[in-house]
Amino acid sequence: MTRSAPGAGTTGAASDIFNAAQAQRRILRVLVASQILSGAGLAAGVTVGALLAQDMLGTTSLAGLPSGLFTAGSALAAVAVGRISQARGRRPGLAAGYFTGAIGSAGVITAAVLDNPALLFIALFVYGAGTATNLQARYAGADLAHPNHRARAVSTVLVATTLGGVAGPNLAAPTGDLAETLGIPSLAGPFLLSGAAYALAALVLAVRLRPDPLLMARTVAAEQSGSSATDASPATDPAHEGRGSVVLGALVMILTQLVMVAIMTMTPVHMHDHGHGTAASGLVIAVHIGAMYLPSPVTGWLVDRYGRLKVAAASGLTLLAAGILAAIAPDDSVALLALALALLGLGWNFGLVSGTAIITDTVPLATRAKTQGMVDVSIAIAGATGGLTSGIVVATTSYPILALTGGVLALAILPAIAATASSR
Repeated sequence: MTRSAPGAGTTGAASDIFNAAQAQRRILRVLVASQILSGAGLAAGVTVGALLAQDMLGTTSLAGLPSGLFTAGSALAAVAVGRISQARGRRPGLAAGYFTGAIGSAGVITAAVLDNPALLFIALFVYGAGTATNLQARYAGADLAHPNHRARAVSTVLVATTLGGVAGPNLAAPTGDLAETLGIPSLAGPFLLSGAAYALAALVLAVRLRPDPLLMARTVAAEQSGSSATDASPATDPAHEGRGSVVLGALVMILTQLVMVAIMTMTPVHMHDHGHGTAASGLVIAVHIGAMYLPSPVTGWLVDRYGRLKVAAASGLTLLAAGILAAIAPDDSVALLALALALLGLGWNFGLVSGTAIITDTVPLATRAKTQGMVDVSIAIAGATGGLTSGIVVATTSYPILALTGGVLALAILPAIAATASSR
């Protein structure tokens, strides 16, 4: 092939940017479709996991184990998905993760039919791969995005999860009825939906996620390595205000996850202890989950417009406000608890979107997927820690103390941001 004449490098770079922009639009559409499916699979299974374990074991003492198994499986899968994506691209990594989640769903159904608790726990561990993959997909949305639009790309993928997440729990009853007609225990019914949804998400990604965003980003970076240093591209990061280190991005997401899970986990228990029914606690949690995902488009715009560090700082302050409000809310006030949990979800959203953008800005393409997988392992461990310790804190002190402690802990984000800003 004849080389372009001198000075044509800029034209080639512009062509690369145009092609990448076209590919990015297609990639986001495919990711949105897969996230809607996987969101339904994730929410459906989580809705009845504890109830199924309680029913099979005949005791509530281990009913919380499914959550721990989801988290453990999610942590392991985050490493695996990250490594596969690093070596072969996002398409095989994400597709393999969702397919593994589908296998776990099938295992849960089999365990329910055989009434085998040991198989149930193994299957729930495998099922956790779907959770990790659902979260890792946000990185794929940012691979080809222009640096000034990365947070918005991440938020587009995140908000798509909400659509499936709302549908999944509402299909628990119909899928339970379907399961009974097939000779399967009704509580295993939602895992029929989970298995089908995860398998379809894997198929959509395997067939339609072309070009592979991570591989194309590497290609664009390689082709532009000889072009003018002033050329902007999806693979070159401009030095802008929101840029930070891997440690800062990870810390923001770890702290927000820990605080969010700790307070969220114990809020229904707190409400139950003060006479509220499951409808009231369900409403509060629904408001919380909505606040976790629905503001994503606005959050993405804020992160891109005003900078990663400012929104990360807002995350810490919002979580503090959530903790204070949850602590002082009267025991009979569902409205104030719902507002507190909405702020809790919003603070988490601020932290996840800004932290993801910081990580993607900072990590080079050569090691990006592997590093992102390891960061998500830390996030999963933080969530497990928050869930496990929250009960201990409430048992030894009180729910208001837990809420205040979580809010104050979130403020650790601020000195970390200040240290990063001063080191520039």
